[in-house]
Amino acid sequence: MNSKAKHDIRRKLKILNLAKENGNIRKTCRYYGISKTIFYQWKQNYERNGENGLINKKPCPENLKLRTPKPIENKIIHLRKLYHFGPERIMLYLKRYHSIEISESSVYRVLVRNKMSRLPRNTKKRSPGPHFKRYEKQVPGHHVQVDVKFLHFISEDKKKIKRYQYTAIDDATRIRALKIYERHNQANAIKFIDYVIQQFPFRIKTVRTDNGHEFQAKFHWYLQDQGINHVYIKPASPRLNGKVERSHRTDKEEFYQFLEYTGDVDLNEKLEEWQKYYNLHRPHGAHTGYTPFEVLMAKMKGEIQRQP
Repeated sequence: MNSKAKHDIRRKLKILNLAKENGNIRKTCRYYGISKTIFYQWKQNYERNGENGLINKKPCPENLKLRTPKPIENKIIHLRKLYHFGPERIMLYLKRYHSIEISESSVYRVLVRNKMSRLPRNTKKRSPGPHFKRYEKQVPGHHVQVDVKFLHFISEDKKKIKRYQYTAIDDATRIRALKIYERHNQANAIKFIDYVIQQFPFRIKTVRTDNGHEFQAKFHWYLQDQGINHVYIKPASPRLNGKVERSHRTDKEEFYQFLEYTGDVDLNEKLEEWQKYYNLHRPHGAHTGYTPFEVLMAKMKGEIQRQP
């Protein structure tokens, strides 16, 4: 067995074992820049033929007639560079906005061919982490998760600017409301709730937050006055507000890393545009490519079964 074959076996075994340990195939595939289709092919080959099944076969000469057309390949490269989308998200985006039907494996082959199968270093420094089973409410407004994202900017005169993004996300639809404030306190948390009530097209039954100082007594009783229940998650358990935490990572990867701070007015205008895009136009992975607003419309029409 040559060194190349040994390398193939070590690499694929490492990926298969990591997915088995943490129980999360999606995160493992994203970390290593491979599609789930490829992962399951490796897993199946390993179960059938052991380590020999993990050795890459000698590739056949490429049939250029079957190759992804150049215009589509350019769109795939553009989405990878600009948004760091994975193969599945690129497939959903092309189908939705360009009416282009292409398989996830074809997208992955384009990324490999262009040496873009692995994400940039700054997007994958985190470990896949432990696996937790996620639960999702079926009724819009039944549970709304609220949290604060700390923002750091450098102004044009080189001064450090600190701001706070208050975020609310509906558990059932993933519809979000976002607002940035200069101070991190209960007064702004209360203002934000008023904004959320105005933005969400459904009644809010329960708001769930961590135990931060901005969500204490005044905030709690204000929610009660609005007829909204307020519950705290367990201390040191951010996973219990996992949807809002995950949405903050999306903000970082798809919004803030491309943003140049030019002032608070401009910042809030751009955030409002991002909120509209997220709710109305961005294909959501948790909804198999549907937007949060489309899921809301489906639930209101009864097309998605509700739970009591």
